[in-house]
Amino acid sequence: MEADVVVLGGGAAGMAAAALAAAEGLRVILLEKTAQLGGTTATSGGMVWAPGNAKAAAVGLPDSVEAARRYLAQTVPAGQNAAARAAFLAHAAAAIEALERRTALRFMPVASYPDYYPDREGAALGGRVLEPVPFDGATLGRHFALLRPPLPEFMLFGGMMIARADLVHFRNFARSFRSAARVARLIGAYGRQRLAHPRGTTLVLGNALAGRLFYSLLRAGVDFRLNHTAELLLTEEGRVCGVWVGGEAIRARRGVILATGGFSHDPALRAELLPKGARFSAAHSGNSGDGIRLARAAGAALDASGADCAFWTPVSRFTRRDGSEAIFPHTVTDRGKPGSIAVNAAGRRFVNEALSYHEFVRAMLRDAAAQEACFLLCDNRFLRRYGLGPIPPFPFSPKPWQRSGYLISAPDLTVLARALKIEAAALEETVARFNDDARAGIDRAFGRGGDAYQRYLGDPLHRPNPCLAPLETPPFHAIALYAADLGTSAGLATDQDARVLDQGGRPISGLYACGNDMHSVMNGAYPGPGITLGPALTFAYLAVRSLSSASG
Repeated sequence: MEADVVVLGGGAAGMAAAALAAAEGLRVILLEKTAQLGGTTATSGGMVWAPGNAKAAAVGLPDSVEAARRYLAQTVPAGQNAAARAAFLAHAAAAIEALERRTALRFMPVASYPDYYPDREGAALGGRVLEPVPFDGATLGRHFALLRPPLPEFMLFGGMMIARADLVHFRNFARSFRSAARVARLIGAYGRQRLAHPRGTTLVLGNALAGRLFYSLLRAGVDFRLNHTAELLLTEEGRVCGVWVGGEAIRARRGVILATGGFSHDPALRAELLPKGARFSAAHSGNSGDGIRLARAAGAALDASGADCAFWTPVSRFTRRDGSEAIFPHTVTDRGKPGSIAVNAAGRRFVNEALSYHEFVRAMLRDAAAQEACFLLCDNRFLRRYGLGPIPPFPFSPKPWQRSGYLISAPDLTVLARALKIEAAALEETVARFNDDARAGIDRAFGRGGDAYQRYLGDPLHRPNPCLAPLETPPFHAIALYAADLGTSAGLATDQDARVLDQGGRPISGLYACGNDMHSVMNGAYPGPGITLGPALTFAYLAVRSLSSASG
């Protein structure tokens, strides 16, 4: 069997590469090892960091590549991939334009979503990050079942996705007629969708991005094959010319693109590259290092330079009703809201809770009393208003979570400390000090709420500091948080065209990598929302541009 391009991996990077290659008139075969398309993207927030994109000006926030370059110079450590990072900055806007013109992807600018270090020179407060336009999953027809669904905990009523802009309406439905009306319309639409589908078909966030790319594959007639795991890269005279899969050789006239999602679930590479405290991953379980292993066997170089080898997030863990193990990423929904506090095993605060999820875990890994686990605490007012992790706010009951042991609740801090095996006096002193600061609106210990990103995570209706409120309404609640990753950042060394490099820094003919299979241009840093998907889509575009000009 033969094609022009063989793509390994059905996440955002792989599907984008396949769709763009098909739009160039090339015959494409996409191989996905699992039973569904979408990868980690399908369960993500779907944000895309695209400096200099043309849409930012539409919301009054024009961006420039030069500003982004200055920002990255202050937030991203130096590495061996300066050319690749420069290529990302130079071509991100063009990649977005090409994807919208040649596929079903559609984006809209996010007017308010600050970079994670908003006080650094060149940072943007909005517009630089894009999100996918909602997508009707029913458009996929019978293929809708082949799109990976979001995490169950990110849906209401067993299958209803909630757009970012609608979260505030669900929180305020009992306080605002406008919000109540909006929620009623959304629930009504969801009910009608469930008459014909196993979950809601109004897709938002990463599921909309994955759904739109899947639809692009169908529309372009891409040959996609699920449950297919490549076993070997075929080479001839130093050139990669195909893959071996299931006892069959599939030849690739132009090249092979690796987009298998990195090594989050590869025990050997985790042991080699990640700290021992980071035992868990919120990435999709199919991201088990396939592309990296195949490329290394063909002589490719692995680049592990930079600050970290993964993109960190704190997670909590529990068992669902169906017996499956769940890992919930605590990215933006609870830690920065007013009235929560994180403490280590000694009952002390160790971090500004409203920092980015990446920086939060960095603090965990630095603190000996938080490396194994820390605790996120709140009072009953917080739980009823904001929820906690996967626990939704009022009117939903927290009792099932208490019965399962996930949520630890107590009538006072002394009893809570005993349940958490923390010294009560230390916890009470920590909370008392925090409460004094919260009432004053100033976090003297860690400066919580001190920049635009932190305030973005807070509650804009809460004064004087949107990130600070005392814990004083019993009962008190706690969940355990663990260090984990959203994906890996170490990966295959590549050049500015996404060509995989060998040990001597030379391109391996016919072999490309994008997404988390390639070493991140952020070198282990996490400077803003969407800094994984932005480069993933950009280097999918650059890989296709390169191989489409190669001789067949």
